[in-house]
Amino acid sequence: MVDVLGAAELLGHESDTELLAARLAHAQRLGNMGWAKWHLLSGETVWSDQVYAIFGRDTDQGPIALPDLAEHVEPADMGMLDQLLWSAAQGAEAAQAEFRIRRGGELRDLRVVLEPLMESGGPVGMHGVIQDITGRRRAERMVSESRRQLLEARERAAEERHVMLAMREAILPEPAGCLDLPHTRIAVRYVPAEKTANLGGDWFEAAPTPDGRLLLAIGDVSGHGLPAIARMAQLRHALVGLAMTGQAANGLLTLLNDLVMHQLTDTTATAIIGHLDPQTRVFAWSQAGNLAPILVREGVTSQLGPPRGVLLGAASGRPYELATTRLLPGDLLLMFTDGLVERRTRDIDVGLDLTMAAARHLRGRDLEAGLDRLLTDIGGPNPEDDACLLAVGVLGQGGLSVRGATIDPC
Repeated sequence: MVDVLGAAELLGHESDTELLAARLAHAQRLGNMGWAKWHLLSGETVWSDQVYAIFGRDTDQGPIALPDLAEHVEPADMGMLDQLLWSAAQGAEAAQAEFRIRRGGELRDLRVVLEPLMESGGPVGMHGVIQDITGRRRAERMVSESRRQLLEARERAAEERHVMLAMREAILPEPAGCLDLPHTRIAVRYVPAEKTANLGGDWFEAAPTPDGRLLLAIGDVSGHGLPAIARMAQLRHALVGLAMTGQAANGLLTLLNDLVMHQLTDTTATAIIGHLDPQTRVFAWSQAGNLAPILVREGVTSQLGPPRGVLLGAASGRPYELATTRLLPGDLLLMFTDGLVERRTRDIDVGLDLTMAAARHLRGRDLEAGLDRLLTDIGGPNPEDDACLLAVGVLGQGGLSVRGATIDPC
């Protein structure tokens, strides 16, 4: 009976040992690591099964002796192996290093931790842990390369944005401060899109004509990038030339539509063109698919009723109507392109309502600061599209009349 119980206990110990060995082997496979021991006096070398797998070596070949390990290390990493062996032989503390080995036709990254194998007379060998960290290092290199490429892409985008903005500035310089034109004071804002690829063809014009009227215009050419900027330059330069003929605003839009239809292939554009007579203060204007201007009078905003007019480049032979609005001293007129009010995240009517509410606070004496506040109040620059604003303050005799007071404009 005693013999039976002893045999059962022995079998139980053997079962526990086998289970522990199985769990250890499983942990080594999961971590892709194994253990090794080199006994320098006896020459005995022992590897766990996972070290054989790491080196791609059949167990029948036996483990690699410590002096022969260098034959498998990438030559460029030999210094790290030498330093590891020297450090491990110096004392009782563990030393570690990373180096690469050749396994078949590929390089593998290893992390090796060694410590002296101590006996009563001192160190007689080494034992340690070897882990294959190739996958981890490969992932780190991929992340590093992705970051490098992203940085280069950002630098290219910044350079491209600088070139496009410089080109726009050369074609359409934004005035510094308010424009000093007869009986008006004008401020302009070009607000580039936050995304480089969405810089587009928004433009403005404000200049006296030979007959004494003031040409006030704003528009947006379809598309983005350098092609849109180039088409914007063609359209605006054409308007400047045509305006010298004395044509009314609707006639100028008809001519520009012919230009877009026949010369600017696959292009459409929006625009508002108007003439302000400084003597009568009558603003005669036409539009081609652009939102109507906002009028600010005595702190109250309203949007002018738009005359009929289709997008430039959309159809030929369609007439553009002419509308007239008589402005009063102290009035403010805000012309803008759709990038000001359109956002992917909100309805255009919401953007227009915000702009109308913000425009109530515009005052002729601080148009520059007023436009900055307006842009802040409506949510800042549009990430997806650029925008152009043209604010026109109507002056009274000897200055800008606001609610009966005469003040210096801007």
